[in-house]
Amino acid sequence: MLKLLLAPLRWLVRVVLALLILFEEWGWEPLRRAFALLARLPFIRQLETLLRRLPPRWALVALLLPSVLILPVKLLAVWLVAEGRVTLGVAVIVAAKLFGTALLAWLFQLIQPALMQLAWFARLHARWTAWKADLLAWVRASAVWRAARAVKLRLVRRLRGWRRSVSP
Repeated sequence: MLKLLLAPLRWLVRVVLALLILFEEWGWEPLRRAFALLARLPFIRQLETLLRRLPPRWALVALLLPSVLILPVKLLAVWLVAEGRVTLGVAVIVAAKLFGTALLAWLFQLIQPALMQLAWFARLHARWTAWKADLLAWVRASAVWRAARAVKLRLVRRLRGWRRSVSP
């Protein structure tokens, strides 16, 4: 009986988590590449070299540091919303999320080998990766996802046809 009552809640949690993960998946690689453009700066290249050399425990500290550093920005956004500047507050949150995702993707790429030396982290990462793959497979198998993909493909085809008809 309890399982029957909790089923809609479980479904809702899965949908919310799937949306968050899809955002991260969509943004992870492009944002990492964008952030990597900074690697052309000599200071950032030196920082990358330092990060790649970190021992596993310090790599973990480096991974957690951006979460701590972004907290004041999130508090600023909450304050802005509380002051009635909702649009600015939401813009600050969105910008912080994009920047934070880019930073984390860039950072994780650099320190992942060191982190994988921590047995508990490697196990947790493997479990997370498998769970995430299952969740994304569930989303991609849904009728809503398939319908959205079909609409997207039709729009892309129309846009390409429109471009061909407009170009000289």
